[in-house]
Amino acid sequence: MSVQHSGDSLSGSRANLHPPHHLHHHHHVPHHHNHHLPPAPHHHHHQLRKEEDLCKDGFGYGVDEEEEDEEADSEEDISPSPDSDKPRILLLGLRRSGKSSIQKVVFHKMPPSETLFLESTNKIYKDDISSSSFVNFQIWDFPGQVDFFDPTFDYEMIFRGTGALIFVIDAQDDYMEALGRLHLTVSRAYRVNPNINFEVFVHKVDGLSDDHKIETQRDIHQRANDDLVDAGLDRLHLSFYLTSIYDHSIFEAFSKVVQKLIPQLPTLENLLNIFISNSGIEKAFLFDVLSKIYVATDSSPVDMQSYELCCDMIDVVIDISCIYGLKEDGSGAAYDKDSLAIIKLNNTTVLYLKEVTKFLALVCILREESFEKKGLIDYNFHCLTKAIHEVFELTVVRRNCLDDQLDSPSCSSVKAPLLNGTPRGLM
Repeated sequence: MSVQHSGDSLSGSRANLHPPHHLHHHHHVPHHHNHHLPPAPHHHHHQLRKEEDLCKDGFGYGVDEEEEDEEADSEEDISPSPDSDKPRILLLGLRRSGKSSIQKVVFHKMPPSETLFLESTNKIYKDDISSSSFVNFQIWDFPGQVDFFDPTFDYEMIFRGTGALIFVIDAQDDYMEALGRLHLTVSRAYRVNPNINFEVFVHKVDGLSDDHKIETQRDIHQRANDDLVDAGLDRLHLSFYLTSIYDHSIFEAFSKVVQKLIPQLPTLENLLNIFISNSGIEKAFLFDVLSKIYVATDSSPVDMQSYELCCDMIDVVIDISCIYGLKEDGSGAAYDKDSLAIIKLNNTTVLYLKEVTKFLALVCILREESFEKKGLIDYNFHCLTKAIHEVFELTVVRRNCLDDQLDSPSCSSVKAPLLNGTPRGLM
């Protein structure tokens, strides 16, 4: 679906969003669960809300509560599953620190206000998001009372397949107990798998002043690192982030965590650098549309306001597609190969969104005078998209060859691993 809009700002475009004259109704329906919809309400407002929910379910947003209960694994049931070879991101922390809220807001589009009604986690909940997201990982949400000294707890099996361990600390609470649990957790995990990326989310900072945020992060950082030095684990590196589910800080923090687990990140960053330098673009993000995590960006510093603007644009495009881009029976996809959006703001800034893959979107920020060369931008985008597809296709072929097909003809051209650089003949 193609959307173009000129307005003062994203938040100020109340009406003025007219359905395009030529709607693309022939969409590919993604694989998803069939949810039972409630009877049609009588009020028009609720009917619109129902259509949005259907659209988001079809796009991979919602997870039925009954399905969650059926899929959730207990602490005793942590044996390897067929998908256990996928990298894992572990969410750990004390009870009520906000782990489940983070997972629901980032990967299931739950409104932050609704997380107040989430029950405390008492089981290990495994969430495989690879079927509806570019991020090909499992998120394991651990209950706060998990005991790593329990002899029935196979922590070695869990930590060996872990890519990142996120420890969530409630910044609005007394965090001394959390620091003790943090030290116990990361020291045990580091001895099993020193390649884990250890991330600390100083969470719920929305209730603190700016000065208090910085002071809290500094104190937690100092105490945690002192404990590691005293234990002889000074080579263990912790990364700290100030996060809240009520703004975009949690999405940016998760973006940084995921980027460390993407081996193609240097190549993607290099591709984006070439793209913006040849197209007159100021900033470009490669977004995972479902979670609004940016899997890559160019090498210029990330401005939080620019990131928030791009996130809001994704929401606008998906919401408009849900209203105008589906068939009358609600079938179709809110995001497909025809997805394109151009939004011109009143400060001569242009936002440009275009589909890269069924899970990825390129979102750019540029000046209006640069956008006059739209043909050049579109051509360079075509070259960029082709190169991104080649990068990931090459990765899949190389992985298969390393597994068990080294002698096959298709592997004859696969040589040294692609660590950095771009495919030849890009632009």
